[in-house]
Parts: sequence; structure tokens; C-alpha cells
Amino acid sequence: MKTTTRNRYAYANNILITIVSAVFGYNFYQSIVYPEKSNIAISLILVVITSVMVRKYGYSPIKEKK
Repeated sequence: MKTTTRNRYAYANNILITIVSAVFGYNFYQSIVYPEKSNIAISLILVVITSVMVRKYGYSPIKEKK
């Protein structure tokens, strides 16, 4: 089986997941160490939006059968 890139959102979703995970991780760290400087609510909103996008458009390339 050959993996194709018919699902054009797969690559974008992987990048989106990486960026949101980094932002959420940093803000989670800030909420633990410096609670007065944290902005965890915005990070949670980003996580929810990313979850919806991945569920709607998928996160892996479509495999083509021969």
C-alpha cells in the first residue's frame, strides 16, 4: 500500500497539534510555577479547537489500495 497525500489537512493538523501542544505545555507550566502570569483558559480553548479540527478533517493520510 502506498500512502498518498489526498487528505491535505493531515500535514496541517500535525503542525497545528505540535504548536498547540507547545503553547498549552508552556501555559500549564506557567500556571504551576507562576499562577499570576498564567493564561490557561486561552490554551484550553486552543486545545478544544484543535480537537474539533482533527476530528472533522482527520489526522492521517489516506492509504491507497492497489
